[in-house]
Amino acid sequence: MNVTHAETTATRAALALEDLRQIRSQILAEGEDRLARLVSPGEHLDPAIENLCHYLALRHIDIRPLQRRLMALGLSSMGRLESRVLPTIDTVLEALAALAGSPLEQTTTSRNEAEFFAGEHRLEDATETLFGPRMGVRRTRIMVTLPSQASEGPDLALDLARAGMDVARINCAHDGPEAWRTMTAYVREAAGVVGRDIKVLMDIAGPKIRTGDIASVDKKPRLQIGDRVRLVAAGSPRIDDIASHSATVSLPEMVTRLTVGDRLRYDDGKLEAMVESVSLGEAIIVVRRTKSGGTRLKPEKGINLPDTALGLSPLTTKDETDLETVIECADLIGYSFVSRPEDIDLLDSVLSRHGKAERPLGLIAKIEQPLALTNLPALIARARRRGPFGVMIARGDLAAEIGFERLAEMQEELLWICEAASVPCIWATQVLEDMVKEGIPTRGEMTDAAMAARAECVMLNKGPAVVEAVALLDRLMARMNDHVFKKTPTLRALKTW
Repeated sequence: MNVTHAETTATRAALALEDLRQIRSQILAEGEDRLARLVSPGEHLDPAIENLCHYLALRHIDIRPLQRRLMALGLSSMGRLESRVLPTIDTVLEALAALAGSPLEQTTTSRNEAEFFAGEHRLEDATETLFGPRMGVRRTRIMVTLPSQASEGPDLALDLARAGMDVARINCAHDGPEAWRTMTAYVREAAGVVGRDIKVLMDIAGPKIRTGDIASVDKKPRLQIGDRVRLVAAGSPRIDDIASHSATVSLPEMVTRLTVGDRLRYDDGKLEAMVESVSLGEAIIVVRRTKSGGTRLKPEKGINLPDTALGLSPLTTKDETDLETVIECADLIGYSFVSRPEDIDLLDSVLSRHGKAERPLGLIAKIEQPLALTNLPALIARARRRGPFGVMIARGDLAAEIGFERLAEMQEELLWICEAASVPCIWATQVLEDMVKEGIPTRGEMTDAAMAARAECVMLNKGPAVVEAVALLDRLMARMNDHVFKKTPTLRALKTW
């Protein structure tokens, strides 16, 4: 009986060994092609980019049948190899060869434990360089968007620092240089009091499209399905018998580039409309979907155009002016609407015109458009060459661009790609939103916040109860970091049962 079982195990291992050898050859061949596109001849080979290319090559192959067979043999299913593609494959090959009684090929590399987990160490080092040292046992950092009130006195920054804030975010779409300088000074002062390095991220606005002035037949307009809204490129909003609601927009050329049938999403996707007609400097849109009870039409709300090619530079004239203060105050730059490697070159050229900062400025690329998703490997390869780099999963704009149905899947894929490239990730948009605004979290948002423990940083927005939300998140992240590291459950002893 034992002999038969051994023969069966050896046979199954031999078949899996041959399949995995072929997969390894495919990964190396496609990985070389990808590397040639991302790395210039003679350029230093970044092991993180090499691993990323191997990971992308692997994910072009459906290995699900092989995974089941490996599990049945008591081996790794390779479901958690993002940071160590070839080390994992080579280790599995080594085990399969032993089970099959087959000689190991010379191309397979044996590694010690430190070499096997080198990708994890690269990611941890990159995270510490970008966001500063971890706070206690909590691996996931906490970023907080500062409200305008943070410039009115030192108390809020100090309360946030004591609650566990690791990064203070200043949104350059609001306030101005003097307020930003004051906020930064209070954050630096708070960091000194608590004895921790608290980073300052300044998020330049980019060509964000927002509603401007509003006109409506209603005092507090609430848009319903079928309602028409006139978007106006210049002048004042105008209502009539055709459209009983109207709004100007922050980017007038947007209106002139709309075509009939284009979709428009408003306020992080709370409403979806379609362009019904266009005329000189105006467009009529019809509401197709909205939340129950309708959606308020208000100034300063974001607009996304998933079907419209705007061809806009990610840097506006305002951004170029704001960068002077960013260089003076910030540790990190948040770059909106970055979509191509050339966009990073553009940013660096503007920064160089303002003069070199006293410290290297880390870069956070906000991934919020389909083109940025497509070009993400090239963006990562370009950005890692310039210095500390991270990715923000801007879930609000991203959902409005690709649709809510794809968001959950895409945020997972972004975490995987960034882990493969040793790039820290920020989990952003509407984290603990009810808690921040109302003081009590919902069950759903607590689960979402717990999932954020797989990222290197989680971002909270501003609100009346933000200090309490930071303290709650600090405790939650500390507990979750005991249970999971990226995709890997860590089985600490359970005490409930």
